[in-house]
Amino acid sequence: MEPICALATAPGGAIGIIRISGDQSLEILSRIFSKNLTAAQPNTIHYGHLIDKESNPIDEVLVSVFRTPHSYTGEDCVEISCHGSRYILQSVLDLLCQQGCRMAGPGEFTMRAYLNGKMDLSQAEAVADLIASSNKTTHQMAMSQLRGHFSSELSQLRDKLLKLTSLLELELDFSDHEDLEFADRSELLQIAQDTDAHITHLAQTFEAGNALKNGIPVAIVGAPNVGKSTLLNALVGEERAIVSDIQGTTRDSIEDTIQLGGITFRFIDTAGIRHTDDQIEQMGIERTFAAIAKATIVLWLLDKAPTPSNLADMQQRCQGKTLIFVQNKADLNEKTAESSLFPQDSSLIKISAKYGAGLEQLRQQLIDAAPATTDSDVIVNNARHYEALCRAHTHLLRVIEGLGAKMVNGHWETVDSILSGDLLSEDLRLTLDTLAEITGGQITPNEVLGNIFKHFCVGK
Repeated sequence: MEPICALATAPGGAIGIIRISGDQSLEILSRIFSKNLTAAQPNTIHYGHLIDKESNPIDEVLVSVFRTPHSYTGEDCVEISCHGSRYILQSVLDLLCQQGCRMAGPGEFTMRAYLNGKMDLSQAEAVADLIASSNKTTHQMAMSQLRGHFSSELSQLRDKLLKLTSLLELELDFSDHEDLEFADRSELLQIAQDTDAHITHLAQTFEAGNALKNGIPVAIVGAPNVGKSTLLNALVGEERAIVSDIQGTTRDSIEDTIQLGGITFRFIDTAGIRHTDDQIEQMGIERTFAAIAKATIVLWLLDKAPTPSNLADMQQRCQGKTLIFVQNKADLNEKTAESSLFPQDSSLIKISAKYGAGLEQLRQQLIDAAPATTDSDVIVNNARHYEALCRAHTHLLRVIEGLGAKMVNGHWETVDSILSGDLLSEDLRLTLDTLAEITGGQITPNEVLGNIFKHFCVGK
C-alpha cells in the first residue's frame, strides 16, 4: 500500500515520534537519513541524522525498523524518534511527503492493521478505548478487548452455530429425500437456546460497561436543605454547588466527576424533593426524578427517618438500582434514624458532609456498589457491539421459535410451529453474519470503517 506518515505523539514534548508505514518506507527514509536502511534487519534501532534537500542536518535521531508482517500495521514500518520541536517535526513530515509519503488520516495505521489481519475490528476499536482510558477500570476493559477476550467469546458462539448451519444446508442438497435430517432438531434447539442465553448475557453487560466507560451516574437526592450540595462539594473537593440555608436553592441538576478506587463516578446534585407551588422549583424536582431514572446508584440523603410512604415511593423509583441511605448532619443528630424503617438488606451510613465525618465509609460503599471487573472480564461498552448483539438475539429467537419453543415469562415453552430447514438455515445465517459484523469477520462496508476510525487520533 502507498506509504503514509504522521506524528504519533502529541506536539510540544521533549521527544516526538513520527511513524511511516507502507511500501518503500525504508527507501523513502533512506533518502533523508545519514544511513541507507534498505537492508536493515527487522526490530533494530539505528542512530543517525536527518538531512534536508540542501544536505543540512535537521536533527539527530533514532530510527526503529519493523519489517512486514511483524509490525503494528503488518507492513514495513519505521518510527523516527527525534526532538519535539514543532519546527523539526513539521520539517521532517514535509520532507517525507516530498519523497513520496502521504499524510495519514485519523486511525489509518490501525485500519491498515485490521485490513492486514493483525487484529479484528473489535480489537481495533479497543485501541481507541485504550488511548482514551482515564482510569483503571476503563483501562482493564480496553486491555481485555484488545487481547481478544471478547473476540474469543464470539468465535466460540459462531463455531457452535456454524456446525449446525452446515448440517442444515447439507440437508438442502438432499431435498429430494424429505425425511432425511442431518441436524438433530432437539440438539439444535438446545444449542440455539444456550447461545441465545450467552448473547443475552453479553448484551446485558452493556449498561454496566457504558456506565464504567462514561462514569457511573450517582444521583444525590433528598429533601431541601438536607445537605446535598454540601455533600457534592465535599466529594469533589471544590465549591461546585451553591450552599444556602434557603430552601430550594438548587433548581437544576449540577454534575461533576471524581475517581474512587480506579473508577469514575459522575455525581449529580439535584433539586430538593418536596411539595411546592413554585413552578420553577417543580421543574427542578421533575429533573430530580429524571436523574434518579438515569442513575446507577442513588444516594438518598436524610437528616431524619423517612416516612413509610416516602420510603415506598423512593424504593419504587430505585428498582434495579443501588439505593444507599445516608444520614447527614451527624454532628447535630446524635441518634441514628430508626433502622427498622429501612429494608433489612440496606445499610445506613452516618456522615457530616460539612465536616467530612463518615465520607471515607461512603466512598468505600460507592466503590463496593460499582460493577466489579478484571482484566479477563468480557464487558460490552461499545454501542455498535450492543446493537449487533441485540439483532443477533432477534434472529436467534426466530430460530428457536421455528424449532418449537417460545419464551414466556422468562421460561421456554413448547409451541407447535416448526419451520423447514431452509428457513432455519437462513435465520442462522443472519445470526452468524450479525455476530461477524462485530469483529469484521465478513466484508465490512467502507462507510462503516470510516465511521469507526474517524474518531481515532492521527498517528494511530
